[in-house]
Amino acid sequence: VQLQASGGGLVQAGGSLRLSCAASERTASRYYIGWFRQGSGKEREFVATLRSTDVTTYYGESVKGRFTISRDNAKNTVYLQMNNLKPEDTAVYYCAMGRTVIISTLRNAAAYDYWGQGTQVTVSS
Repeated sequence: VQLQASGGGLVQAGGSLRLSCAASERTASRYYIGWFRQGSGKEREFVATLRSTDVTTYYGESVKGRFTISRDNAKNTVYLQMNNLKPEDTAVYYCAMGRTVIISTLRNAAAYDYWGQGTQVTVSS
């Protein structure tokens, strides 16, 4: 499976962006697909993920209430709507998919098997 992330850019604080992650093929019925981010000099951080079977969503504490993850099955695409962006949201955002992810590991990047190339999000103050 190949993942193609897009939609990053430069935005002012308080603004919005929508990231897209297109999968090259329809995968097995059960998987988690979501987003991580990595700021300069920082470790990769969990942002949000979605469970394919029932579309349950999970969010990192720093983005809860501002970001929304969703999917369009017909397009094999997952979106990350980011509202009320802050300078601390500046990072490279990666989409990732995992077929063996479980609830206890969904925030762990090592649990995901496939990764997109990353898209830069820069929020100016």
